Amino acid sequence: MAVETKNIRHFEDITERLDEIISTVRSKDTSLERSLDLFDEAIELGSKAVELVDTMEFSPAEEARLNGEQAADENAEAAGAPDTGAPDAPAAQDQAAENNA
Repeated sequence: MAVETKNIRHFEDITERLDEIISTVRSKDTSLERSLDLFDEAIELGSKAVELVDTMEFSPAEEARLNGEQAADENAEAAGAPDTGAPDAPAAQDQAAENNA
C-alpha cells in the first residue's frame, strides 16, 4: 500500500514510512517489482524531506546557535586551524604502515 507523499507534512512521518519500506524490502516475501516500487516511493520521500528541511523555520535560539557554529568554523579557518574532520597525520601514517605490512 503506497502512501501519497504529498499528504506527508512532517519529518517524523517520512522517517516512519521509510522504516516501513525498509522492513518490507528486507522481507524475503517481497517481489522485485514491489521492491522497485518501494524504492521509487523512498526516493520521493527523500525529496520531500529535503523540501521540508529547506523550508524549515528556525526559532531565534536555533538560528543563533547555527550562526554561532558557522562563525566559529569560519574563525577557525581564518586562524589557520586544521580541519578537525580529517584524521591527524600520525594516525594516518600508522594506518598506512599497517596497510603496507
